[in-house]
Amino acid sequence: MKKQSIFILFFTISFTAFSQSGKVSGIVTDGNGNSLFSVNTSVKNTNKGAQTRESGVFEISNINDGNYVLAISCLGFKTKEVPFEIANGKSINLGKIIIYEGNEILDEVVINGDRTNKFSRKKTAYVSKLPLKDIENTQVYSTITNELLQSQVVTNFDDALKNAVGVENLWTSTGRGGDGAGYYALRGFSVQPKLVNGLPGLTNGTINPANIERIEVVKGPSATLFGNAVTSYGGLINVVTKKPYVGSGGQLSFTSGSYGFNQITGDFNTALNKEKDIYFRLNTSYSKGESFQDAGFNKSFFIAPSLSYKVNNRLSLSFYGEITQAEQTNPTFLFLNRSAPSVASNLEDLGYHNKLSFTSNDLSLQNPTQNYRVEMDYKLSDAWQSQTLLSKSSTSTKGYYTYLYDFGGNAVNTFSRYLNKQNANTQTTDIQQNFTGNFNVFGLRNRIVIGIDYFNASQINNSTGYVYYGSVTADGTEEEGYPLSTSGVDAALSSAGVTNAKSEYTIYSAYASDVLNITKSLSAMVGLRLDRFDNDGSITTTSDDYAQTAFSPKFGLLFQPILNQLSVFGNYQNGFTNVAPQLVGNPDDGPQTLKTFNPEQANQIEFGIKTNLFHNRLNATVSYYDIKVKDKLMTDPNSPFNKIQGGEVTSKGFEVEVNANPINGLNIRAGFSNNESEVTETDNVNILNTRPLEAGPENLYNFWATYAFQKGDLEGFGLGFGANGASKRFAINYASTGEFILPSYTIANASIFYESDKYRIALKLNNAFNKEYYKGWSTINPQAPRTVLANFTYKF
Repeated sequence: MKKQSIFILFFTISFTAFSQSGKVSGIVTDGNGNSLFSVNTSVKNTNKGAQTRESGVFEISNINDGNYVLAISCLGFKTKEVPFEIANGKSINLGKIIIYEGNEILDEVVINGDRTNKFSRKKTAYVSKLPLKDIENTQVYSTITNELLQSQVVTNFDDALKNAVGVENLWTSTGRGGDGAGYYALRGFSVQPKLVNGLPGLTNGTINPANIERIEVVKGPSATLFGNAVTSYGGLINVVTKKPYVGSGGQLSFTSGSYGFNQITGDFNTALNKEKDIYFRLNTSYSKGESFQDAGFNKSFFIAPSLSYKVNNRLSLSFYGEITQAEQTNPTFLFLNRSAPSVASNLEDLGYHNKLSFTSNDLSLQNPTQNYRVEMDYKLSDAWQSQTLLSKSSTSTKGYYTYLYDFGGNAVNTFSRYLNKQNANTQTTDIQQNFTGNFNVFGLRNRIVIGIDYFNASQINNSTGYVYYGSVTADGTEEEGYPLSTSGVDAALSSAGVTNAKSEYTIYSAYASDVLNITKSLSAMVGLRLDRFDNDGSITTTSDDYAQTAFSPKFGLLFQPILNQLSVFGNYQNGFTNVAPQLVGNPDDGPQTLKTFNPEQANQIEFGIKTNLFHNRLNATVSYYDIKVKDKLMTDPNSPFNKIQGGEVTSKGFEVEVNANPINGLNIRAGFSNNESEVTETDNVNILNTRPLEAGPENLYNFWATYAFQKGDLEGFGLGFGANGASKRFAINYASTGEFILPSYTIANASIFYESDKYRIALKLNNAFNKEYYKGWSTINPQAPRTVLANFTYKF
């Protein structure tokens, strides 16, 4: 062993002596001579890069002899390239490098360099549609990075979102038509992931994380920039996919785990021409897994091609696509009665056996989904840039959907099974035109976006009606004569009618937002959206057609006591929901009349602080918000045939998120949120002064930390550990039903890994203590017990 060590040492010294390498360094400033922090610097056609420190200084080491080009890029600045030469292993200092504002406003340049704080990414072009760093943005958002997902060996979207502060899964993805994506509680309101790269993108089934660069959870009503079709009063979820980057390479990865789970993924990036101005990237994955219950499975295959073409210094074109073929059995949901009293008020009373799925692998849903986006960026001048965007999405649902419903009464744990055969399709088209400016007026800096947006959505539904298919008890007794087979189900559905419906709506919008730097440390944000909602409803009739106009304003103030390190902010944000006219009046008394309503309105007041301290080693956000929704449309308690407007819901709370890198190799992500939601005004006494079910738990918390040894015999080895938890929640909470409470939980997770330049090996343990826990939204949805995942990734 000693001789081997001497040989290795001798070989290393000899190799070092004969292969010359040096380093390049310098300082990056803006046109006014101010040093720029966190600027990307990279050596083109290599995987070497670094970010500038707070002083603007950068240093890239281990560069072999040769001629190179240094690329300097930063959101909101023109990309600059500087040639340099390394000779005889000597280092070179390029001195001061000045970059100027006015380019890359909406583009995001991927650099294959190291980021110290791997769980934090505090710059994005999507949240404000402007080149703003997080510390100068008055809006709060939480970013889940690819590095964080990799460290946790994340294989599904629900697990990925556990890292977002204040987000809790209400329903896992059902795959059913229309709303088959997962539902999540965010600041007291339900939300679905409906944005991909800042544009509408359908996700009817679950989202495969293999193509995710990061997830951005934008907090609070966000209709001013994004409209109401893809947002909720609590915020929005934007999935940022992997994009082509300068260079070539990729990776292959295989993950295997408990309950028959296997996944293989591939990532390949290369230039397509010798000029190296066209880059192509392909991500693909196949996965299949079974349920921890007696039946159930899911499998998916996706392929995601993307292309980036820099035509010249003014014009660039991009294309992104995701094509998914997915199939799954619908997850186990026990639907609780929403109007009749229930004898059971908790899981113990219900006597549920959580290893029972009450389904069959013969009864599955298929979810083919396609998302395509084309982007064209054109530099009009040093101050203005144009961006034209087109997105098309299509998702279908085909197969069997079942659910279990409790009718209440004396049968404490008896549920009726209903099923249908789904055949539905949803398609969306979105066209945006943005003009982004970065200029001074009377010495004051303005960063402004002016845009128009066309959005169209259509749905086709050719599903059967629902039929009764026997009853089951929570502890496993099933009514005889209702076999869970395709032949048995098809026989029962033979008498069910088939829907033949198509509906459509269109939204025309115009918006503008400006960030005005009153001083270097004080800025104001103001925005406004005009939204015209044109609903055709069923295309075969005009009785449900209507149009509605809404305005959505936004305002924020931000002050940086310590520039680029500490900011204090406050904002006012708005969201809205279009409300269709309703037929009112008892049909037994004569013709009903059509009653019109105003859009619902949500208004948020928020304030807090953001930090970016110790050379990006400590990023923290602390905020308090108060959201009030008015003009809620509700059923008249005195007449089920009448709708009344004027209900009010309040939601307030605070959130804390910390991303830290206290020492090299140690990365920490932690968060805590508290939310208080209540129906404060309504004529419906059944829900007055209750917490809305979509609000989820009052308290949520998450923690994850990894440490990788930096040197010595253990260099490359690392450990990870963390936990996610929630306080108790109401599955049902109405005056007419009483309460059904799902208990609080804390789930521990851990990992061990080894990583080198060429490969990574990881072992992950989820739900380490095998805790039984549940989630739900008027439903009971059992969660997975202890699982083990093993991953091997090869990089090239």
